[in-house]
Amino acid sequence: MLVGVRLQASGLFDVVGEGGDGGEALMLAHEHEPDLMLLDTSMPVLDGLEALPLVLAVSPRTKVVVFTGFEGRGLAERARHLGAADFIEKSIPIEQLPERLWRHVADTFEAVAGGGAGRAAGVGRAGGLRVAGGSDERALRDQAALDEHLERYREVFHQAAIGMATLTLNGTIVRANDQLAAMVDREPDDLVGLDYGVLTRQHGDHLDDALLRIVEQGEDFATFEHPLVLDDGASTLRVSLTPIRDSGGAPLYVFAQVQDITSEVALRQSEEMFRLLVTTVADYAIYMLDPGGCVASWNAGAQRIKGYTESEIVGQHYRLFYPEEDRLDSHPERNLELALRDGSYAEEGWRVRRDGTRFWASVVITAVFDDDGRHRGFAKVTRDHTEKRGREEQRRQAIEQQANLLAVTAHELRTPAAVVEGAAALLLGDQVDDPAQRAQLVEAMASSAQRIQRLAGDLRAASDTHADALSLQPERMSLRGALLAAADRARAVHPHEGVTVEVAQDVELVADAARVGQALDNLLDNAVRHGRAPVHLTGERIESGVRVLVEDSGHGVDQRLQPRLFDRYAHAGPAGGAGIGLHLVREIARSHGGDVTYLPPGDGRRPTFVLELPIQPLLPRL
Repeated sequence: MLVGVRLQASGLFDVVGEGGDGGEALMLAHEHEPDLMLLDTSMPVLDGLEALPLVLAVSPRTKVVVFTGFEGRGLAERARHLGAADFIEKSIPIEQLPERLWRHVADTFEAVAGGGAGRAAGVGRAGGLRVAGGSDERALRDQAALDEHLERYREVFHQAAIGMATLTLNGTIVRANDQLAAMVDREPDDLVGLDYGVLTRQHGDHLDDALLRIVEQGEDFATFEHPLVLDDGASTLRVSLTPIRDSGGAPLYVFAQVQDITSEVALRQSEEMFRLLVTTVADYAIYMLDPGGCVASWNAGAQRIKGYTESEIVGQHYRLFYPEEDRLDSHPERNLELALRDGSYAEEGWRVRRDGTRFWASVVITAVFDDDGRHRGFAKVTRDHTEKRGREEQRRQAIEQQANLLAVTAHELRTPAAVVEGAAALLLGDQVDDPAQRAQLVEAMASSAQRIQRLAGDLRAASDTHADALSLQPERMSLRGALLAAADRARAVHPHEGVTVEVAQDVELVADAARVGQALDNLLDNAVRHGRAPVHLTGERIESGVRVLVEDSGHGVDQRLQPRLFDRYAHAGPAGGAGIGLHLVREIARSHGGDVTYLPPGDGRRPTFVLELPIQPLLPRL
């Protein structure tokens, strides 16, 4: 905001917009065709270097200035090669920025208008030109924190004896040190602007997953390994990613440390085997097989895990330890063949104890040779991982439940927060003179605040009881009042979209008004964002209760999505929603004893969502 205020106050610029990522930059460029655009290098979705040529494609006359927290000749050359008019580091004194930017448009405006104000659109979090919201004090704190991060980064970067690089949130290299360049057999400047995933040779998904954990899940450290294939051979690199965040905790860019661990990988299997044999023998079944697969030795760990005594099992073929289906498929014999061919073989699978019970085993089979190279048999190490597998499954379920809870919470907070923000902006901006309209906006804000408080209460209750079902607080309510209130909230969020309400005859029903409001908000938000205005909201009495129809003027839901439209996380690809809202609508309807359905367009009917609720909710008796 500080940059935007400074540019506006200079009298040289008219700041017409701000975007949070490269995609929004394209929309601003297409909509305004600004004379000047300030584009940050570090943004989600598309970073500045990726967005730069696309912005120029949709608005060729726009002069784009790259605004960055990174220094380096290579980055500046890359930006200018892509079409940037200038490359400005964020270390520039803020009072010098307007004059620096004005140089790029002064000739045009002085020639045409004798020197008037230019139009500029600013894009990017770090180079923010958002005119409404925030404070200068916060912007100064953010800049001070960023300067501190940059200074510490530069010191470490220049002194490092390992490979280091600075990446955007999308993985584009904006700076690399000499050690990394030597490691990948390139020049440092050649790496600038390159997606690091290109260096991973078809293992770019590891980089994407690591960045996702940092950007979306808030992790402070992520690591992955990938092969590096060069003309003189192959090696294995370990990449450790650490986000650099602003004072509000949002990631600005990613610092990468790259190490060659080729020798470590080669030793890993042998070191692990040594550790197992020496430190935790009691927890492992360790025994020898002769070349034909018969048990030749037996230890205490083997007896404890498998249940056979040494006298019972020595001389027996080790296929006794496999389930019948594996024995019929010659799986034990095939494992020995693979171990002999490759030197060792490892797998996890079900094994059978002496009493017939099954356990989940982690198995390593190693071919053993004497000093003359003759095959003498196999060393076999088995560990019972049944409990570990159970714990991992419980942990996976717990993580999934936490992820679901976070997703639902984020979705539920979005709509009421947007109502409060939109209504507050209208009220603070003195854009509403009609007292009745002002009262409606205040009422929408109060209703949204109640929804947020209700969500906080639900989260507290869920943490205490781990309840899966939605709790209801039924009360007598008006159908017409609920629809009109929902329409007012939708207009507060989307003031330029048409939302109409029709209720031929008001009906009173007993329901949880807040939950019904959530369902209506989600249906209207879905219609406005994924359909097309105008949106029409109809309420009517039916034999079983009440019916609400939400119609929009769009093309309807993709046929491939319709069968799972109300399932959790069902969405229509990157352009779709998170797949939470409609699932919540169904859960709210069913918790009352009703349901929700979708009617595709056809025979003169527009795309329609149908919400049915009983007059009295079908609640369980206490």
